Amino acid sequence: MAITLNSGFKMPIIGLGVWRIQGQEIKDLVLNSIKLGYRHFDCAADYKNEPEVGEALKEAFDSGLVKREDLFITTKLWNSDHGHVLEACKDSLKKLQLDYLDLYLVHFPVATRHTGVGTTDSVKGEDGVLDIDTTISLETTWHAMEGLVSSGLVRSIGISNYDIFLTRDCLAYSKIKPAVNQIETHPYFQRDNLVKFCQKHGVSVTAHTPLGGAAANTEWFGSVSCLDDQVLKGLSAKYKKTTAQIALRWGIQRNTVVIPKTSKLERLKENFDVFDFELSKEDMELIGSIDKKYRTNTPGIFWGIDLYA
Repeated sequence: MAITLNSGFKMPIIGLGVWRIQGQEIKDLVLNSIKLGYRHFDCAADYKNEPEVGEALKEAFDSGLVKREDLFITTKLWNSDHGHVLEACKDSLKKLQLDYLDLYLVHFPVATRHTGVGTTDSVKGEDGVLDIDTTISLETTWHAMEGLVSSGLVRSIGISNYDIFLTRDCLAYSKIKPAVNQIETHPYFQRDNLVKFCQKHGVSVTAHTPLGGAAANTEWFGSVSCLDDQVLKGLSAKYKKTTAQIALRWGIQRNTVVIPKTSKLERLKENFDVFDFELSKEDMELIGSIDKKYRTNTPGIFWGIDLYA
């Protein structure tokens, strides 16, 4: 199952997010996920595991497990490389051992002090606050992203963590429209206005943290997981599916791409097993009623500044 981007390319509606998984574990996970049927992988320079993902992809191609054209590979430009878009993209391609990317995203709508291509540092000033570079506009960054499409390095380009205002601006100044806006959205943080705005203007939405981050975000950010919600537990019993499968199915039926992250093989299978049932209109509305406008991914705790404030 896939959606068609405004660039004309098809993007599988479910993928595997590879954040916070390293070394041999991520290599094994990528290979196992391909064997299970996953064809979409969501990477980023900042995840610091592109070389291991690249090794897994090469093994998959060399062994005949899958062809390059059958996979959809996304990675992202880090904040500190906004002034070095071409170099950063080439660095990611080299690490991933690929000739082209299916999708390249601006990871966050902020440029920070450059520390060397691919280093993905988040340097703070003497005041303990993220050192934001005010000399590079998002428009400048975007036009450099457009150049990647023209040069054949990237098939589609997009944005990530952009609100309605920034998405609107990007649509206004772009020659190549953003194909995707990847945002945090899940039953506790539904962001219906942003999702509908993007879809109305031809920008597909990818839901990162589609399960509300679960245990991983509780550990890092002290957040509460929507998977413990009584409404989702009730629907889990009704449909004989896990609460995670209910949340993912809800995301898919909103026509958003979902990229759950897991390091467990059992969960990997479970997260992909969401195409044999459909939530009723009433149950979609029921999940709609539990929105808490609750963001679980809050990088500001590491940056010394809340950029969402």
